[in-house]
Amino acid sequence: MEFQGRREREKEERIDSFIESMEEADPPFLQLLEKEASGDGVPIIRPRTKGLIRFMIEMTRPMKILEVGTAVGYSALVMDYYAPQGCHITTIEKMEERIKRARENFERFGALERITLLEGDAGQILPSLEGPYDMIFMDAAKGQYIRFLPQAKRLLKKGGLLISDNILQEEEVLESRFAVTRRNRTIHKRMREYLCAITTDPDYRTLILELGDGTAVSLKKN
Repeated sequence: MEFQGRREREKEERIDSFIESMEEADPPFLQLLEKEASGDGVPIIRPRTKGLIRFMIEMTRPMKILEVGTAVGYSALVMDYYAPQGCHITTIEKMEERIKRARENFERFGALERITLLEGDAGQILPSLEGPYDMIFMDAAKGQYIRFLPQAKRLLKKGGLLISDNILQEEEVLESRFAVTRRNRTIHKRMREYLCAITTDPDYRTLILELGDGTAVSLKKN
C-alpha cells in the first residue's frame, strides 16, 4: 500500500509539472518575487492556483478586487499584472512583518497606486468596507474563512466570483475529525463548515477544484 501511495503521488506530481510547463511564463518581476518568497519560507499561491486566478481575471475582467490575506503581496501583484487597466485591488493583512514586506514589494514594482493595503484583522475590517467587489480572493488563516464568509457575501456583487484557496488543508479535510491531530481539529471542523456553507447556499454556484491545495470557485448568482 505504501508503494502504491508513493506511485500515485509521483504520478500526480508529474501531471502537475506537465500542466505547469504548458502555461505562459510569468514576467521576470513575478518570477523574482516567487523565488524570494520560496527562499524565505513564505507561503504563496501555487502555480496551478495562480493559473486559475489569471484565467478568471482575464475572462471576467474585474475592476474591483478584494483579497483577504496579503502575505508578502505576491498574489496581489499577480492579480494586478493580469487585471484590466483601471482595476483596483484592496488587500488585508494583520501580520506586521508581512505588511512591511508587502508595502515594500508594491512600491518596488510600481503598484502602490493600484493596490490598497489595509492593516489589521479582516474580521474587524470587512464590516467597514463598501462593495460591491467583482472578485474576492480568500487566502487567509483557514480556520477563519467561515468567520469572514458573511461579509464576503455582502461585499461580492451578483455575478461576482469568490475564490477560496487551500481548502483541502493538505488533504486533511478529507479525513475523519479523529484522524486529524488534536491541534488541527478546530481548523478541520471550520473548513468543513465553510465548504458546506458555500456549496449549499442557494445564492452561490460552487465548483471545487483539486488545484494546488484545493481551490473553490463560487459564483454569486444573479
